[in-house]
Amino acid sequence: MRQYAVRGGSPLVGEVEIGGAKNAALGILAAAIMADETVEIENVPDLSDITVMLDAIKAMGAYVEKVDRHTVRINGSTVHTTTLDTEAIKTIRGSYYFVGALLGKYNNAKVSLPGGCSIGSRPVDQHLKGFRALGAKADIAEACIVCEAEKLIGSHIFLDVVSVGATINLMLASVMAEGQTYIENAAKEPHVVDVANFLNSMGASIKGAGTDVIRIRGVEKLHATHYTIIPDQIEAGTFMMAAAATKGDVLIKNVIPKHLESISSKLLEIGCEIEEFDDSVRVVAAKPFRHTQVKTLPYPGFPTDMQPQIVVALGLAEGTSIVTESIFENRFKYVDELVRIGANIRVEGNTAIIEGVKKYTGSKIMAPDLRAGAALIVAGLAAEGVTVIGDIHYVERGYEDFPEKLRSLGAQIEVVENELELQKFRLRVG
Repeated sequence: MRQYAVRGGSPLVGEVEIGGAKNAALGILAAAIMADETVEIENVPDLSDITVMLDAIKAMGAYVEKVDRHTVRINGSTVHTTTLDTEAIKTIRGSYYFVGALLGKYNNAKVSLPGGCSIGSRPVDQHLKGFRALGAKADIAEACIVCEAEKLIGSHIFLDVVSVGATINLMLASVMAEGQTYIENAAKEPHVVDVANFLNSMGASIKGAGTDVIRIRGVEKLHATHYTIIPDQIEAGTFMMAAAATKGDVLIKNVIPKHLESISSKLLEIGCEIEEFDDSVRVVAAKPFRHTQVKTLPYPGFPTDMQPQIVVALGLAEGTSIVTESIFENRFKYVDELVRIGANIRVEGNTAIIEGVKKYTGSKIMAPDLRAGAALIVAGLAAEGVTVIGDIHYVERGYEDFPEKLRSLGAQIEVVENELELQKFRLRVG
């Protein structure tokens, strides 16, 4: 079984470059099949979830060319099926964006219900409600989302809850619908804006992305484009927390500092120094951490995907910190693993009460999901001794070259396949 072996206790120091935003890429790749001309997309992260999406696009008959590791060309003119029901596509969350894309272009879609990390309920009821408002029949059947329509007609859609997935899916479905569509209570996350910008670059007419109300005027067709995906807000935030937890000094490059403000503000609160530049952020952690309170909220609030990482940092702060999770109900499953390495945390409902400790101590732990897995690696980097993290396939879904990037900052981290390799690592790092 592949695991990460981490020798902690040393500060991370240096510079690291952030890749393309995974959550934006998933929506953009699905949207790319809506044009009958070739679109070229740059800054695509090289991740297992992205590979699954590209394989699904090929399976539908579209042209896919990997120009280089981070650039892909897609042409949807040869799509020959609107059914997507493979075992691989069931493993990722972003698969449901194909519903909006296929429905929007072909008035028909049948796509397996999505998978992803088990961090809580992620229903698709708001997606279905929106598709129905546009004139489609939309139901769950045979473990698939099944939608069909004679034609889609613009509508006024009010989302009952702020949902990134539903917002993106309804943008995809409505860009070629007849007339005007309004999506109210829309999600404002950076990757929602990025998908809208990509669609606009293909000839769509979307206004208001990044606000509560998105206005879409349907167009007849979409055309070729050349587009670059934004940097990954969560990868950047993870490296910010890693710099903090290890008492390091790291310059995180190729970021949009505006997207990181909620993370930066919390790091400032607990005692880090933050320097912002045009496209980079420097985090310096030279002082003991102070306790604070955090509540996850839709953007521009503190991201739920950064909750496990800040809990790791607050576990080493002086005093009692409180972290409230308002998005996903199962997002504290990693706490038991943190306790194994010396954290003092108790969970009550959707709140974690964190009593700061002076240090973590290496142990064997398991990653329960993507972001928690990254947080546990950060904890291992801050801990004394060797920490071994299992189930690293979760982490590889969302972080490109994670161990390599950490090693460039001075971390001692390796992928080990068996006990012998682990023992060799222990001998090497002392």
